[in-house]
Amino acid sequence: MRNDLILEDTTLRDGEQTPGISFNKKTKIAIYKALVKTGVKWMEAGIPAMGGEELEAIKEIKHLSEEDGVNVIAWNRGIREDVEFSISLGFKAIHIGLPTSNVHLKDSIKKDRGWLLTQASELIKFAKDKGVFVSISAEDVGRTEISFLQEYARIVQEAGADRLRLSDTIGILSPKKYSEIISAIKSAASIDLQSHAHNDFGLAVANTLSAIESGVKYFHVTVNGIGERAGMPDFGQVVMSLKNFYGVDLKLQLDELTSLSELVSKFYKVPLYPWHPIVGKNVFSHESGIHVNGTIGNTSTFEPFSPEIVGGKRRIIIGKHSGKNAIKHVLEKNGVIVNEKILSECLIAVREKSISLERNLSLQELKNIYDEQYEKISVI
Repeated sequence: MRNDLILEDTTLRDGEQTPGISFNKKTKIAIYKALVKTGVKWMEAGIPAMGGEELEAIKEIKHLSEEDGVNVIAWNRGIREDVEFSISLGFKAIHIGLPTSNVHLKDSIKKDRGWLLTQASELIKFAKDKGVFVSISAEDVGRTEISFLQEYARIVQEAGADRLRLSDTIGILSPKKYSEIISAIKSAASIDLQSHAHNDFGLAVANTLSAIESGVKYFHVTVNGIGERAGMPDFGQVVMSLKNFYGVDLKLQLDELTSLSELVSKFYKVPLYPWHPIVGKNVFSHESGIHVNGTIGNTSTFEPFSPEIVGGKRRIIIGKHSGKNAIKHVLEKNGVIVNEKILSECLIAVREKSISLERNLSLQELKNIYDEQYEKISVI
């Protein structure tokens, strides 16, 4: 694995292409600032050719990035007008989106491979003559013959491209197959590679890790894994996997991960599901009696890492599966002097209440149950 890995966030470009999501200028800038606070140094800002408020947001982000020392990429279609426009805005790094599979060439952009090789070379040379960093795609690598990918890699490298993005556009690759493609390309060309994995089969994170193991330098993520169709590799999952399984430190502020996730979720107006890995509220929540007993004694018994690392919070939940120790722990933590003689009755009442409500109990509901049981023994 390389020691010069670069995380590039594309929440503001591919993430925003999630069906139903539309960020205005204020929101895009707020997300940009949150990413910078988390330590992100590379990101895609959006698509300048869209114009309007999108362009105004991108221009403002570009201005802020110059002060923040962040590398912001302008995404472009594989046409000269887009590339010229992004360069005219002063971008020092651009991406050129072009497909390599016959299905995309024929049915999406109505071109052939001869056109692709010529167009890619000409656009790269034009941009490099302007002194910018040039990233270019091989879109739909999962349905492109490896021999052609090798040829394409050699040609874009010879034209001067700085980076080749290997896009699993419809998320059909397995980690093994993605690794094989990367290894084949690396055997044919020395150009830096970037992973861009989609999550249609739930393998975006696994494929990204496989790509990194196979030698890519750059990789894409989005906050909460948002993106087209089933989304992209989740920021927190990839970062924490690299840290815990490979010992890779990307110099990020990991304790910002939860707040970053919650902020972006608020902006796209869909609550983060509680069991979302790394940053979901249930990741450090415990209800089962056995789990609570273990966690109270030693948090590592049922937690892979401490919530403080990612800015999360540990919670003991009171509900159907709780035990007496959990009830005592929560009450005492909230200032109640517990009479242990009534804990068994409290437990029965808690389970009955939780089942009737079909949910966990609030602190006030737990206190009410305790008070009711306490009054009963006081009367006796």
